[in-house]
Amino acid sequence: MSGCDAWALSPEEIRTLLTQPSGAAPFAALQRPWLWDAGGPVLSSRARLLLRAKGLALPALEISPSADGATKLLCAFGDDRVEAVHMPRKERVTLCLSSQVGCAMGCGFCATASMGFRRHLFAGEIVAQVLTTLRACGPRHPGQLTLVFMGMGEPLHNLDNVGRAIEILCEPQGLGLSPRRITVSTSGLVPEIDALGRLSQRPLLALSLNATTDALRNELMPIGRRYPLATLAAALARFPLRARERITLEYVLLAEVNDSDADAERLADFGAAFPHHINLIPFNEHPHAPFRAPSEARIDAFAKAILARRRTLITVRRSRARDVQGACGQLVQLHAARHSQARA
Repeated sequence: MSGCDAWALSPEEIRTLLTQPSGAAPFAALQRPWLWDAGGPVLSSRARLLLRAKGLALPALEISPSADGATKLLCAFGDDRVEAVHMPRKERVTLCLSSQVGCAMGCGFCATASMGFRRHLFAGEIVAQVLTTLRACGPRHPGQLTLVFMGMGEPLHNLDNVGRAIEILCEPQGLGLSPRRITVSTSGLVPEIDALGRLSQRPLLALSLNATTDALRNELMPIGRRYPLATLAAALARFPLRARERITLEYVLLAEVNDSDADAERLADFGAAFPHHINLIPFNEHPHAPFRAPSEARIDAFAKAILARRRTLITVRRSRARDVQGACGQLVQLHAARHSQARA
């Protein structure tokens, strides 16, 4: 239980808690931050008292604006801290969320891995992370919002809480987000990929692949030792997709490690059995990993080698907030790791 559990209550659970005919009004008061006043949600004294007993705290925020218009937010849940990144683009906003304090996956190129794993975020903390960020940075209208679980942590390692949070965020009496506007990225937990496909509010799926041979993937991403590439490809092939939906294959490009033409050809073949979109991500350098990003010429040659092998959709992600260490793979809170070790 956390101090944020009230944020994950459904309208029906609120109705039962408050013993009233409908929980829609207090649920909307909680879940629509544009209705809040300076002190937070506007609730009756009785509703506030009963909901506070369930945990009505909101995370404290520290805001670090980037020169490119993005904003990194440090969300404090008591002694634990996670980071989110708010990225406006014209009339749309993408919000990159964290699902855990630290991460247990140990990927060699990711700064979060240097923290180790402290704990899962509760569903209410994930929801509160979204609502508090919207209140601080916008947008006011949820139709302008896209959520990506690509921050700190492995979302499918915390699927119960992530799934519950998605259900609440999609509730029409609250934000009413479409699950098609929510993407969950995983390092490749196969049973949990199957479980994600069975959610009533199923988000889009992204796979952080990053290698095209088992030997290299095992080196870069220890999860590969449990789920080899053939097993992973089979899970993606049976994942239930809606019309015109694709699985995103995220591929962090590491200079002279996984960026050869042979890697590109194998990457093209990996997605042959399912609709997909390849998202190439030049490595964002940080002090916790020794890798470098390839040159622009090598990135271009890699993309062309994919297309020469197989016609597919490719984009290159130009990560934002790099100047405040908020880009893909850079999120880390070392003081949180030290705190965790001190209490172990």
